[in-house]
Amino acid sequence: MSTQPGAGWAVHGPRPGETAGGDVWAEPAPGRTLPEVWAARFGDDPDRPLLWEERRGWVRAGDLDRASRAVAARLAAAGLRPGDRILMSAGTSAELVEAHVAALRLGLVVVPANTAYREREIAHLVGDATPRAAVVDDQERAAWIRRARPGTLVVGPDVDLPDGPAASPGRGPALDAAGPDDPALIGYTSGTTGAPKGAVLSHRNLLASSESVRLAWRWSADDRLVLALPLFHIHGLGVGLHGTLLAGASAVLLPRFDPDAVLDAVATHDATLFFGVPTMYTRLAASRRLPELARLRLCVSGSAPLPPAVFDRLADGSGQRVLERYGMTETGMNVSNPYAGERRPGTVGFPLPGVELRLATDGEIQLRGPNVFTGYWGRPEATAAAFTPDGWFRTGDVGEHDADGYLRLVGRARELIITGGLNVYPREVEDVLLEHPAVGEVAVAGLPDAEWGEVVAAWVVPSSAGRRPSADELAGFAAERLARFKCPRRIVFVDVLPRNALGKVLRHELRG
Repeated sequence: MSTQPGAGWAVHGPRPGETAGGDVWAEPAPGRTLPEVWAARFGDDPDRPLLWEERRGWVRAGDLDRASRAVAARLAAAGLRPGDRILMSAGTSAELVEAHVAALRLGLVVVPANTAYREREIAHLVGDATPRAAVVDDQERAAWIRRARPGTLVVGPDVDLPDGPAASPGRGPALDAAGPDDPALIGYTSGTTGAPKGAVLSHRNLLASSESVRLAWRWSADDRLVLALPLFHIHGLGVGLHGTLLAGASAVLLPRFDPDAVLDAVATHDATLFFGVPTMYTRLAASRRLPELARLRLCVSGSAPLPPAVFDRLADGSGQRVLERYGMTETGMNVSNPYAGERRPGTVGFPLPGVELRLATDGEIQLRGPNVFTGYWGRPEATAAAFTPDGWFRTGDVGEHDADGYLRLVGRARELIITGGLNVYPREVEDVLLEHPAVGEVAVAGLPDAEWGEVVAAWVVPSSAGRRPSADELAGFAAERLARFKCPRRIVFVDVLPRNALGKVLRHELRG
């Protein structure tokens, strides 16, 4: 297979003045941020239906403007100031959106946290990001946060605090005043070693990423997205929600993914867009209602590779040729199959507007552009290691270009597991299992799975001094300490782990 453009050869998406998605691409105007653009959208048409959820019906643009102003005033009255971190860990709701928008408008730094996290995972985020406040929808999670950082203000998604002075000219807190280079969000991620680290995304990063897909996917105010992705993940939050608000479009919020619920929402609300992870598309492909996907103008898949066989089943059963793209917590959206051109299964397409991409000599994908993060929170050494001497971000993913320039992801330099679109880092699971007194050694890796893409598997060497544990015992031990999606679905007992001369575990030999 051709790998042109070759190693070291940079390719780039449309540059300023060039056509992108039918429009002329221009980098966002200097000084602009997502909250500033959103506020202008709210004022342009306050009666426009914006967000729908079953409990509340339609939330209009003016409603979100007023609610976010009120929530921002409450947070300011409680003592929060621009630059303070606010952790958010709650299920999808209109109230969570209002709190998120309010936080960004106030200049706070949002720290999303998976609702499946257990105490040790929450404690790490709280200890590292040192949030002044947290928005959660679970009393147990609230107790964990207070235990990890006494004095943290913990509230529900409705932010039921005393009202502060209304945010308006001359009164209350200043809104939409953050600068492009100010931090907006800290997304926690990691490699295969060490504790998860926080990728600091600036307001410039968030706006550039959202603007690039708005243009590339021809996202307009006429679109309506069925959003079943969680809002603690960059896919649902940074792509689905942020993009909807930037485009002046609307979204139907679903609390969780269910094929029938998605297809019902598409029909009931005349939706035009659906974004999902490969596990969702696998289930849609197996649904007897698959032909109903034809109602949509665009389906997008991301967070993990979409199997070409699933792509073909969706195309054959509904006519939908799913658009696959490639993004990361540290960069937002980078690469996408074309909207108007061929969407090639097994590839992620071409760089988005403003994004530059090159392959290192070992095939590692390296990126540069206004979407690329500013560094890891409190980790200068990790930040320095993440960039090349000439300023390109090292993704840790390995790729190649086919003869027509489409990028194909062929592996991961970091031995990350992606299961159902969620990242699992082997070292974190290994550290938990090693706490069990009957475990002597352990190695964790991903195994291919038709539904989840990969599942977490653990190879365990029992402790010579202890009894041999059962697989169910170890699975239960992990479930008490880790989110369910991180827990091993397969546990294999072995006498020794295969290692190279330097002692590194040979994971490919474990997988067989």
